[in-house]
Amino acid sequence: MKESILKELIENRNRYISGQELSKKFGVSRTAIWKYIKKLKEEGFVIESVTNKGYILISSPDALYPVEIKRNLKTEFIGKEIIYLDSVDSTNNYGKELASRGFNDGILIVAEEQTKGRGRLGREWISQKGKGIWMTIMLKPDLKPDMASQVTLIAALSVLRGIKNVTDIDVMIKWPNDLVINGKKVCGILTELGAEIDIINYLCVGIGINVNSEEDDFNKIGLNTATSLKVTVGKTIDRKRLIVEILESFENLYKQFLQKGSIDYMLEEYKKHLVNLGKEVKIILKNDEVKGIAEDVNGKGHLMVRLDNGHLMEVSSGEVSVRGVYEYV
Repeated sequence: MKESILKELIENRNRYISGQELSKKFGVSRTAIWKYIKKLKEEGFVIESVTNKGYILISSPDALYPVEIKRNLKTEFIGKEIIYLDSVDSTNNYGKELASRGFNDGILIVAEEQTKGRGRLGREWISQKGKGIWMTIMLKPDLKPDMASQVTLIAALSVLRGIKNVTDIDVMIKWPNDLVINGKKVCGILTELGAEIDIINYLCVGIGINVNSEEDDFNKIGLNTATSLKVTVGKTIDRKRLIVEILESFENLYKQFLQKGSIDYMLEEYKKHLVNLGKEVKIILKNDEVKGIAEDVNGKGHLMVRLDNGHLMEVSSGEVSVRGVYEYV
């Protein structure tokens, strides 16, 4: 009910809407409407109340309310349904639990805070409350499991486009799942799946972006390898607008991927922004590590690395560290 009332206030931002009108529309008492308005005010919405006129929305807090995201979102199915969480251990964990109960393709899970955010290989991801974008896109693709990793590349390019559209920042991609600015990590992507031998049951495409974190937020925890969009541009970024841009880019690229069955259509753009290409990389395997020059990304989304012995190695998994990108490399 509260979200429905908020939706009405947003859609009627240029006029007062009376308690009686809201009461009639939603079939509740005016007292109930007043209580929901009071709750919205407590959450940071500035709502002006005038006797004999009603209510008008003056401004909204920087919270990722679904109704405010969806009103500007022009997609067919990605983000058409949104689950909003104030706090969660991990949006991917929530997504996997949701998958066990069933979900609509393209549903978005977004949280203000993750208490146990994770990156690749189980690494901890710091998810500060109200300062970032912590979200998971849930998918039901008709794909074989070995194609799932290509969706990570689609997500990376979608985030890059979204950031560029909103901030005009030149972001680079570190294969396969990080985005960096001036050598520091600003975004991480974690794609997890539930699958059988030859079919994917679900995909959780987790995206974490440091949006409005301050320099001190990283310094306090001794994290000198990360940055945020706000630190880079020197001003607060509209998180809701950035989500909209990312979701629209993602749907566009993902639909083409499903139609064509490959990522060839976007590879040139992806490689143009790939910080690894032409650089020496260290491939850390389970019990070994090798070095070489990253030469290419193939149609499977695998990194092609020319080893010191001249052999061309196709890398589909494992951690790739890039010299000169992160300060600790």
